[in-house]
Amino acid sequence: MSLGRESKQLGGANTVGDTFYPLYQTLFDEDGDFVKGIDDKLAEARMDDNVEMYISRALAVGTVAGVTLWLLGMLLGYLIVQMLGITNPEFIGLRLPDSIRPVVSALKVPAIIFVSGIVFGAIGFGVGFGSLVSIPYFRSNARKREINVLLSDSIAFMYALSVGGLNQLEILQAMAQADDTYGEVAKEFQSLVLETEYFDTDYRTAIRNQALETPSDELSQFLTDMLSIVDSGGDMTSFLEDQKDKHMRTAKQEQKKMLDTLELFGEMYMTLSLFPLLLIIILVIMSMMSSGSKMDMMMGTVYGLIPLTGVGFLVLTSTVTQDSIGDGYLRPDRDAEETYSEADDGLLSLGLVEGYTGTYGVFDRIKSREGTYRATEILKRPHIFFRDNPLFVLGFTIPITIAFFAVVVIFHLAPMTISELVVPVGADVPDKLNTPDKRWTYPVITGTFMWVYVPIYVNLLPLAVFYEWNLRTRRSVVGNLSENLRKLASANDTGMTLLESIRVVADTSSGRMADELETMHAKVNYGTSLKNALREFNNRYHIPRLARTVKLISEAQEASSQIQDVLSTAAQASENQDDIDLERKSRTRMQMVIIIMTYLTLLGVMALLKIKFLNVMADLASQSASSGGGGSQAPGGNFSGVNTHMLSVLFFHAVVLQALLSSFIAGYIRDVSLLAGVKFAVVLPTIALVVWYVVTLMS
Repeated sequence: MSLGRESKQLGGANTVGDTFYPLYQTLFDEDGDFVKGIDDKLAEARMDDNVEMYISRALAVGTVAGVTLWLLGMLLGYLIVQMLGITNPEFIGLRLPDSIRPVVSALKVPAIIFVSGIVFGAIGFGVGFGSLVSIPYFRSNARKREINVLLSDSIAFMYALSVGGLNQLEILQAMAQADDTYGEVAKEFQSLVLETEYFDTDYRTAIRNQALETPSDELSQFLTDMLSIVDSGGDMTSFLEDQKDKHMRTAKQEQKKMLDTLELFGEMYMTLSLFPLLLIIILVIMSMMSSGSKMDMMMGTVYGLIPLTGVGFLVLTSTVTQDSIGDGYLRPDRDAEETYSEADDGLLSLGLVEGYTGTYGVFDRIKSREGTYRATEILKRPHIFFRDNPLFVLGFTIPITIAFFAVVVIFHLAPMTISELVVPVGADVPDKLNTPDKRWTYPVITGTFMWVYVPIYVNLLPLAVFYEWNLRTRRSVVGNLSENLRKLASANDTGMTLLESIRVVADTSSGRMADELETMHAKVNYGTSLKNALREFNNRYHIPRLARTVKLISEAQEASSQIQDVLSTAAQASENQDDIDLERKSRTRMQMVIIIMTYLTLLGVMALLKIKFLNVMADLASQSASSGGGGSQAPGGNFSGVNTHMLSVLFFHAVVLQALLSSFIAGYIRDVSLLAGVKFAVVLPTIALVVWYVVTLMS
């Protein structure tokens, strides 16, 4: 058993793991599969824990949880015995002989309490022990997923460095330093490089060890194949080129599998979203056919089942979709003098000057003026600030919403209770509002508009506008990225330096990317290094895909200005990503249409029920009430017991809830982001509001 990962100790005191270590030795075999499996997962998850101490801590957590629930279970068993008043010694219909009945009577209550304590204690131990043991498995799977997503681009990066002239060791070191772009893949290479530098291990052995420890089977196979090339002295550049092409094809195949799964989920959602509607109709019919009211079950369906179904489907979808890995920022080199990165630039950060304040008074004055300058710029162009930081708009809209709710409550501008919400159309409102200037013509629409639609319009509408603006701005940069990279490669192939190629492409192109290339060329002419200019350009948009391309070019240009092969590789990788994105948009567009059309179908059915069903039921109920419940009652039906006004409220709220859930699900499937569904969350509920207002007028 490897003891290379030492557990963290706090002072000289004995840890909980030390206390439960003898229990670990008693229960587990150190050479067993269970312990070895956890040890492997700890290594794959890069957790600095010794397997013995980790399992001992898990036993401690399980024991504490088990004892706690054991006591709770015995208390619960005692309360159940007292509440049910169990005195009969016969269990489940068994007839006991008279000779043992007194014994059973005496042991019955302690046995029930003891068994309930044992059951609850076992559950508590299982949950406590299992939750801690499962953490390495979850972290290992998360790292495996990220490695598999980034592996194709990582191999393209190594291939570009290889054609740029770097040898094998330099490629490994450059890959290890690219953790800001390639995430967990770079961390795997960091382990490899650190093992060669600090443990005096040759890099062949280090590659072999890392192939055994990585959680990704694909990376393990890649390292194993690389090791065979290193041992045989083969051509590393040709190997990396073959691997690049192979993993690009693999990325497309994985994308196709994921999209096939999403199509299946779309069909599932179409069925699941209609289930609450069918259940409501069944409950209404049951209310008509029986004397008991099913209103509680209908409310549970609308306010409980519909949200749970939508949230559950959203969680299910998130398990198969792949979002962009990384934040898109590039950091300065570790050995560079710069310590400031745009990635650390937040709303309250003033940038580079914060690292020098307190040294000299001039820096304090610069900081003060920098803060004033930034605040002035935000006030001059707040729309640009909100475009670059869409979520910050909620900092203004949420207080407005709270103030609006306060005014509504103080002046009673909307229905405040269920009884006010279900006032029949045209009837008098409560006495305190029964004045000519305070009447609700349609209380369900007025109340829902005040409590639901006003927050939607005040918060989500500006958020949707600025988010979509931000998205379009960032996409305008990568929209023609592949074409510009091809142009750069062609210009560089003619003998121009990379900087000259950038100027030529900027002069012969149009759009935002051309403007950025022109700005980059100007910065370099005024003394900024090309690598820093590339980094600043990338961090302005911080798109993960763009960051990987810029990282590749910035690393290669340090070795030579003639990097046409590198630029061609970057263009190929970008084109491969374009193909993946295009297929994803095409396939997910169908899923989005299915979800929206399913909602519109639900809305249409609910509107028809409101017009053709609830109105007829209301007329029959009024006739039944006027005749004393006699002649107007249909055979087998009791219409006077059905609250049609409450059903109208439930129908309307059902379509509003379904609109919000369908919006965020459609947005998440399309762009793997909940914010992408904000625009739908404004449009679909508005359609429901207009349709229901028209339906109410027709009623």
